[in-house]
Amino acid sequence: MSPELRFVFDTNVLVSAILSKTSVPRQAPDLARARGKLLLSWPTIVELHDVLTRSRFARYVTAEDRRLFMAFLIKDAVLVEILDTVSECRDPQDNKFLEAVTNGQASCLVSGDQDLLVLNPFRGVPVITPAEFLTWESENQP
Repeated sequence: MSPELRFVFDTNVLVSAILSKTSVPRQAPDLARARGKLLLSWPTIVELHDVLTRSRFARYVTAEDRRLFMAFLIKDAVLVEILDTVSECRDPQDNKFLEAVTNGQASCLVSGDQDLLVLNPFRGVPVITPAEFLTWESENQP
């Protein structure tokens, strides 16, 4: 039996996903949930919640839609306990995603952030854009 695919998505991809339900950034986490497991950690959940509850998002996405989106992500996700810290990203705020990758044994990290993409591959794990993920995922089905 092949191992289950496990995916980490950074906040910028998930914010783009909620803003446009037909976008590539939305297709990527939808596909990831269908084909494997999303990995979340408390720091990544907190950051996403903080960003989505900013007042500027109220004109684009209702509070109810934000709540439902968070529930959609968390419902079947694996909560990763961070035991080993990482400090390899040039933006220290992004280390939380690398920690989710390493502690959760992720198959890949999906990001639109150049501070993370420049690390591809990170400790052997692909760091790819949402568009690259759609191709990568179909080529790496267990």
